[in-house]
Amino acid sequence: MKLATWNVNSIRARSPRVIDFLNRTQVDVLGMQEIKCKPEQFPVAECEAIGYKVIAHGLNQWNGVAFAYKAALDPEDIEFEFYAQPSFKDVVEARALGATFAGVRIWSLYVPHGRGLEDPHMEYKLEFLDRLASLSAEQLEMNPDVELCLMGDFNIAPFDSDVYDVNMFETHISEPERQAFEAFEQIGFSDRVRELVPNQYTYWDYKDLCFPKNNGMRIDFALTSPALTERVVGASIERDERKGEGPSDHVPVIIELSD
Repeated sequence: MKLATWNVNSIRARSPRVIDFLNRTQVDVLGMQEIKCKPEQFPVAECEAIGYKVIAHGLNQWNGVAFAYKAALDPEDIEFEFYAQPSFKDVVEARALGATFAGVRIWSLYVPHGRGLEDPHMEYKLEFLDRLASLSAEQLEMNPDVELCLMGDFNIAPFDSDVYDVNMFETHISEPERQAFEAFEQIGFSDRVRELVPNQYTYWDYKDLCFPKNNGMRIDFALTSPALTERVVGASIERDERKGEGPSDHVPVIIELSD
């Protein structure tokens, strides 16, 4: 079984690339972030034409998360937000989508950016991560054998090596943000992709020739619970998806699970 996560930065602008990716990799489940559309605007027919079904959660032209999954799979327990997910300006944004595929509980997550260290959006970001970590810890405590994957754009670079120059950043590398990310490791989640694919970025800004210069960041992750970590036998960061015409500024991250 292969799982992938990809901040597509507008599915309507990126649908040909997503279809090509699904055809090429044949991942079983692709979690997408920043789809930037309502469910009725998602190019579902294009996915269905190649054997994939779609679950999409979007409120407007901002944010939004989705799954594309092989038609043979039957998702269970679909949730369009996690328990006690915080709101921003009285709106619970489309930033979390959960479903269970073949016994694996997967969340496609678009963590708030933060915007600035003193910005209200940073408080929102930290609260979002804290509540997600608390919920995940409760699930692991109730069932240590649960196979759970938290995948998506975390908007955090956990280590200095995850950014091309720490002096160029204020958010994404701050101590509170890194502590919020580390909390997932403390409750038992692992980043096997880092072990299998070290020293690679997942995001490059469009401006200032960041991609040709490799001025990137590693901010997209697939964190796995202990039981699921045991099944991870391979991983890749699809850097070439940043090349060519009309790419997203993020690239897919894939994990492969044993049967």
